[in-house]
Amino acid sequence: MPETEFSATGVRIERWARSLTRAGQVIVKDGRLALLTSYGREIDSAPVGAVSAGRPWFAGAGAAVARLNGTRYRLTMGQRNHGPDMAGPAHRFLETLRSAGGRMI
Repeated sequence: MPETEFSATGVRIERWARSLTRAGQVIVKDGRLALLTSYGREIDSAPVGAVSAGRPWFAGAGAAVARLNGTRYRLTMGQRNHGPDMAGPAHRFLETLRSAGGRMI
């Protein structure tokens, strides 16, 4: 069974003006990106090759933007971690997508 390439919990997932969850999960596994609620219910998922992601200019260092199936999501990672490396999870997320064949915006 393949290992999870990336996993983050406690992620705020927003569909721009609407917050979908404040403690969700972002998982990259088996060539798919999945966004889950805090209860494990799937919000959206797509093959990594069909996902475009990047870092928004208007948000903090711990944020990323991802487009799955034509829907744009804002992902804020590391909001509970008050350490010096607030951009760590978002940076690792973007690097994982880049290495797996995702498009960067």
